Amino acid sequence: MADYDLYEGKMKKTLAALSSELATVRAGRANAAVLDQIRVDYYGTPTPIAQIGSVSTPDPRTLVISPWDAGTLKEIEKAIQASDIGINPTNDGKVIRLAFPQLTEDRRKELTKTVAKYAEESKVAIRNIRRDAVEDFKTQKKKSEITEDDLKDAEKDLQKLTDNYTKEIDGVQAKKEKELLEI
Repeated sequence: MADYDLYEGKMKKTLAALSSELATVRAGRANAAVLDQIRVDYYGTPTPIAQIGSVSTPDPRTLVISPWDAGTLKEIEKAIQASDIGINPTNDGKVIRLAFPQLTEDRRKELTKTVAKYAEESKVAIRNIRRDAVEDFKTQKKKSEITEDDLKDAEKDLQKLTDNYTKEIDGVQAKKEKELLEI
């Protein structure tokens, strides 16, 4: 019989991917995760900001990037400006500061739609994993490796697993939306 753990592991990874994706959505508070997707050209190699400097949060609305090599300040600044985080960096010659403005109502609604889109994509991925698993079980049934009853049980268990992960995705989505809509 096919391995449930394999499919559950894939569903867990989908949920983890959603959580890390949502961490990059800016919620009006300074969060170093918004920098995770940004790559800086560091001696010809695209490098994450966290690997070429330290990122700190001196107050709830400010991120400070202190590069270990002062020569990379301009490159970090360019990379942040080229990204889609919507914050202009200020460079004082030693560090780069990112001031997170209060989100407007329109921007909050826009971000809520983005969160919903990410959540829906994750639900589709979960359903695709369920579909692949059911196909696997049906193939095993055709090869007479499992019985008709085993197939029915497997389908029922997979549906339960799918429902549980879909509920978890809804919970993660609701939590992020609540965070976005807080003033």
